[in-house]
Amino acid sequence: MQPDTPTIPASAVAAGETRIQPGAPVISTRNVAMDAYRGFVMFLMMAEVLRLSAVARAFPGNWFWAVLAYNQSHVAWAGCSLHDLIQPSFSFLVGVALPYSIASRMAKGGAFPRMFGHALWRAFLLAALGIFLRSMSSQQTNFTFEDTLTQIGLGYPILFVLGFCRPRWQWTALAVILAGYWLAWALYPAPGTGYDWAAVGVPADWPHHYSGFMAHWDKNSNLGNAFDQWFLNLFPRSKPFVYNGGGYLTLSFIPTLGTMLLGLIAGRWLRTAAPQIPYRRLLIAGAAGIAAGLLLHAAGINPVVKRIWTPAWTLFSGGACFLLLAAFCWVIETKGYRKWAFPLVVIGMNSIAAYLIAHLFDRFIVSSFRIHLGPDAFKILGDGLEPLLRGSAVLLVFWLILFWMYRRKLFLKV
Repeated sequence: MQPDTPTIPASAVAAGETRIQPGAPVISTRNVAMDAYRGFVMFLMMAEVLRLSAVARAFPGNWFWAVLAYNQSHVAWAGCSLHDLIQPSFSFLVGVALPYSIASRMAKGGAFPRMFGHALWRAFLLAALGIFLRSMSSQQTNFTFEDTLTQIGLGYPILFVLGFCRPRWQWTALAVILAGYWLAWALYPAPGTGYDWAAVGVPADWPHHYSGFMAHWDKNSNLGNAFDQWFLNLFPRSKPFVYNGGGYLTLSFIPTLGTMLLGLIAGRWLRTAAPQIPYRRLLIAGAAGIAAGLLLHAAGINPVVKRIWTPAWTLFSGGACFLLLAAFCWVIETKGYRKWAFPLVVIGMNSIAAYLIAHLFDRFIVSSFRIHLGPDAFKILGDGLEPLLRGSAVLLVFWLILFWMYRRKLFLKV
């Protein structure tokens, strides 16, 4: 297979910048691999409709379906699956895109006050959109702030300001965020003997309980849950908030900001080195992040837990994001193989639309299939594979909607 000729559609340049020299073609500093990586992340999210866990249950003992199901589910507490990398990757890429966005706006004459006002407005819209989507099945507005969009929205104004700072201040901010957050949790009392686990929705014999110092990061008995028991009850609720069933927390936006900061650093490296790719830096950062996260976990200093976004998780998942970004850059930017990534680019260039489509249209599409094709239309390979076939059809409809928008240059932006 020969490398595809590098081409960048005009719409792909929107968030980047261009260098124009007399008599020379337009050269974009936009890294198209970012769109493919973002599209891959959103594809993983949309692919939840495949319901691989249901397929795996229909074929007990089958390692193939078991592996796929594991990587389409969040781990119970410590550890990582492919599915667990969706939110950190999306957050990381927000940071990667920011240097390009700032440069583009400044090239058009943008001033900091106006740009910061736009950042505040964008943060508000992201948080509001996240709350709206979380309220779809509620009797009233469900004020919750652990959703991907709300987490990004809460930290985005700070990220934007840091985007104007020198590199050493960005690294300093990252260290302060992670160390300060770790210290706050470490100082909060850990659950002691006789703790009422049932009151916070956790079985007393839950296999993921920690002992000793690591108990500060136990599920629903930590600083983050104590904060939410105060903060979330400031909003109108049908019943008082006591705990989140999955252990997710509002305060996770703080270490999530650390993930976005890592992306900001990666984006600065990419933009500064363009048109070259700083693979050495990306690979070293990736390996160092993963190693640091695992070391903190193994040493009993801080567990790698995505649900509460521990500092160790920030480092571990951030390292994985550096490596994934490097991989996409190598295949698409360096080797020039782009045609295979087109379906991902279609998704990645309209990530907000993809997010909304996946959350708003899935039931409507499934219902339409049942009405017009019949209730057994996807049982042609048996009951066990029905969820997979039906989900594949829904996923195809998702992509066709995004492709229609791509062809008409309809890109939903916040």
